[in-house]
Amino acid sequence: MTSFDAKLFLAKVGAGKTILEFRKNQNVFEQGDIADTVFYIQKGRVKLTVLSEQGKEAVVAILEPGQFFGEGCMNGHPRRIATTTAIENCVITSITKAAMVAAIHDEPRFSELFMAYLLTRNSRN
Repeated sequence: MTSFDAKLFLAKVGAGKTILEFRKNQNVFEQGDIADTVFYIQKGRVKLTVLSEQGKEAVVAILEPGQFFGEGCMNGHPRRIATTTAIENCVITSITKAAMVAAIHDEPRFSELFMAYLLTRNSRN
């Protein structure tokens, strides 16, 4: 039995996973878009912004390589609650909700990585 490498898993294309490239200032997704995918930053940085009902934009996070975003779809958020924009050229893994659920169920090391990330992120909020 080979050991599971979570970072290698996230760096490769596979069932439900796509490697995407974004240019500086390109949106990954916009507030209000359908939420059905989780993203993992391999290279580059992104900013998360929210737009208030009054039209004011606020930066709520700057994310770096090794971080996930868009994970709200995993707990039932049907729409994106923020806009995510590349602040430099980025390489990002897109993982469908179904592929995330399968990886969490089938790969304990991936599940540990994702849970540790969620717990760390929640402790900062």
